[in-house]
Amino acid sequence: MIKSSSAFSDSKQHFKILDALRGVAAIVVVLFHVLEVYSGGDHTKQFINHGYLAVDFFFMLSGYVMAHAYDDRWDVMSLKDFFKRRIIRLHPMIILGMTIGALCFYFGESAYFPKIADTSFWQLLLVTVIGYTLMPIPPSMDIRGWNEMHPLNGPSWSLFLEYIANILHALVLRKLSKVMLSVFVILAAFALIHLAVTSPTGDIIGGWSVEVEQLRIGFTRLLFPYMAGMLLRRMVKITSNKNTFFWSSLLLILFLSFPRLGGYDHLWANGLYDALSVIIIFPVIIYLGAIGNIKGAFTNKACTFLGDISYPIYIIHFPFVYIFYAWVTNNNIPIGQGVLVGIGVLIFTLILSYAALKLYDEPIRKWLAKRYMTLNK
Repeated sequence: MIKSSSAFSDSKQHFKILDALRGVAAIVVVLFHVLEVYSGGDHTKQFINHGYLAVDFFFMLSGYVMAHAYDDRWDVMSLKDFFKRRIIRLHPMIILGMTIGALCFYFGESAYFPKIADTSFWQLLLVTVIGYTLMPIPPSMDIRGWNEMHPLNGPSWSLFLEYIANILHALVLRKLSKVMLSVFVILAAFALIHLAVTSPTGDIIGGWSVEVEQLRIGFTRLLFPYMAGMLLRRMVKITSNKNTFFWSSLLLILFLSFPRLGGYDHLWANGLYDALSVIIIFPVIIYLGAIGNIKGAFTNKACTFLGDISYPIYIIHFPFVYIFYAWVTNNNIPIGQGVLVGIGVLIFTLILSYAALKLYDEPIRKWLAKRYMTLNK
C-alpha cells in the first residue's frame, strides 16, 4: 500500500496494485468500445468480447476500497463529510467529461446516431447542464438515439450508480454485521445469476437507460459486486506477499477478453460465464492485488501511472469514441485502418487523461477540500 496523491491529508494508504488494476480494466474498456463499431451490433462478434465486465469489476473494487477507507472511521466522520468527500473525489472529472461530450457532440453526426442532426443548441445546452448534476435523463430527452441516461458521455451511468452505492453504504450497508452482509451478498449473487442466464442477449450488458428493464440490469450489476467487495475487505486478512501485479493483471485481461461462449443456440452459457466471472474470479483478482507488494522501479512507475489515469480515462474517453464511430460509419472505414486509428484514440486519451488529472482534477480537488472540508476530513 502507498499514500496516493489525494486532496485529503487524512486519506488512508491506497492499495497500489488495486489502483493499477483499475487502470488496466479502464484501458480494456477503451479498446472494447473502440472495436465495438465493427461488431455490427452482434454480441457474438464483439472483439475483446467481455470488456463490459470491467464495470462490474469497478463496482467490486469500489466496495472493497470504500470499506477499507471508511468503515472504521464513522465515529469521527459525519455523513455530511463523507458525502462531501465523495463529491470532491468524483465530480470534477464528471463535469469535465460532460463538457468534452458537449464540445464533441456535433462531430458525431451520422446514421449511427440518428438524433444528433435534429438536436438544437438549446437542447444540447439543457442536457449538458443536467449532465453536470449527474441526474439521469429519460429516453424522451435523448439527443443521440441510444436512449442513454447520459447521452453526452455514456459511461457516466456507472458513476450515477456509484453515487447510489455510496449512499447505500453510508446509510445502510456499513451498519450490517458480517452475517447480514453475507446474506445480502448471497441473495444478490442469485439475482445476478438469474439475470445472466435468462438474458435475451446472453450477457449482463446494460444499465445505462432510465427504463425499467435497464434499471433492473444496472442495479443487479451494482449490488452484488459492491457488497461482495465490502465483505471481502471485512473477512479476508490482508498480508504482504510477492509482487502479484503481473498475474492479477493477466488474469483480469484474460477474463475480460475471453471469446463469446455458446453462440445464439446456448445464450445461457455466456450468461453463466459472466456471472461466474463476477462472483468467483473478480474476488480472486482483487485479493491477489490487495496482498501484493510492488517490486522494481519500472513496475512501481507503471502501477503509479495506471492508477493515476484509471478514473480520468474511463470518464473522458467515450466522447472521442462517438466521433470515431461516426467517422467509421460515414466513410465505411475497413477494420485494419480503423484499428490503427483506434489505437491512436487510445494513446490520445491516455495523454489527455494524465494531463487532465495533473492540470485540472488534482488542483480542483485540493482547492475544494481546503475550501469545504473541516480540518481536511
